[in-house]
Amino acid sequence: MNWEMLAAIGQLAAVVIGIPSVIYLAVQIRGQTKERQRAAIDSLTAEWGELVESLIEHRDFAEIWLRALMNFDELDSVSKVRVSAFLTRFFKNFESMYYHWRDRTLADSHWAEIERMMRDVITYPGAQQWWATRKQWNTDEFAGVLDSIIARGQKPTMYGTYNLTQLAKQNARN
Repeated sequence: MNWEMLAAIGQLAAVVIGIPSVIYLAVQIRGQTKERQRAAIDSLTAEWGELVESLIEHRDFAEIWLRALMNFDELDSVSKVRVSAFLTRFFKNFESMYYHWRDRTLADSHWAEIERMMRDVITYPGAQQWWATRKQWNTDEFAGVLDSIIARGQKPTMYGTYNLTQLAKQNARN
């Protein structure tokens, strides 16, 4: 056997050993990607649950929340602080999800769901009043995402059947 033959056998052995290793590595990477995607969704679900819990467990905050969506500027200072903290946490959570989506660890279908949730809130006039005072707390890139949703000029629908105008009038009388 000459050196060329030994080199060819060595290369063949490397290929035979290397291909399964590459396949194994690809399978591991794919599994890790799916794991990260699930973790991102789990995080969203947990954060969303905690946010919604504050509306469920505290009637007074639910009323403030609904008034805030109609007109944030008319809230008293304490209510503004509460709603502002809620919205900051709300949109920071979604900003994180945006970067998961942009980095491809969050599926397009999940991002579309998140975008609809953000739209359902940011289309309300009170949410836009708040956003004008707090958008600088987010990255310029994510602020651009919300600004583009606002620019579409869609009408709010999240609480479309809840007669929020009636609630605002009731609270103005009290």
